[in-house]
Amino acid sequence: MSHRRFHHPDPNATFVFTKETESQIAWWEKKYPLERRNSAVIPALWVVQKQNGGWLSEAALRAVGDRLGMAYIRVYEIATFYTMFNLEPVGKYHFQVCGTTPCMLRGADKLKSFCERKIGPKGQVSRSGTFSWVEVECLGACVNAPMIQINDYYYEDISIETLEQLIEDFAAGKEPKPGTYAKRQTSAPEGPATSLTDPALFDGSRAEPLKTIPGAPQPAAPEETKA
Repeated sequence: MSHRRFHHPDPNATFVFTKETESQIAWWEKKYPLERRNSAVIPALWVVQKQNGGWLSEAALRAVGDRLGMAYIRVYEIATFYTMFNLEPVGKYHFQVCGTTPCMLRGADKLKSFCERKIGPKGQVSRSGTFSWVEVECLGACVNAPMIQINDYYYEDISIETLEQLIEDFAAGKEPKPGTYAKRQTSAPEGPATSLTDPALFDGSRAEPLKTIPGAPQPAAPEETKA
């Protein structure tokens, strides 16, 4: 297991699946043969984390082990290995600030410092319970650096001003739109297109009308009439 530890482990605590959680685990479980149903452990942990407010208590991990017929240590190994699973309480809005090289070069350090001032210490939930933040490794949106994952969604091309507005919007109960916050389309370069701008390249006006269809079946030659 990794060095990550559980949050105040309580051996007497219990965890009960909601009907929705049980239904989703059963759906994943049916994807595998009965003797391999523990293959559903990762999606099961993800579903249970959702139910538990964004994190996994030791009681929740034990419940998943019991549900899938797994030794507890096997569930612990998975939960402590994958950082997508939070082993401590998180805020209603959990900010994962990418700190890998592309984001770092584009100002991730400033975003982390701002989170520390505005939300509080890394890895701790704000007093209101609304926010928490951590630094994470690459989330695969390097071309839109710097970026932050907030709960399940990516917020990209983030500046200090943008981040401040996001925090204010979430605090006010709004749901800011995910995606890029630069003047670009998805991951395209910023600004308008600079090449292939002639509409004639795409509207078909340059195409010559087809006289025949390439590769089309040819009509059979007429049979010769015998005298």
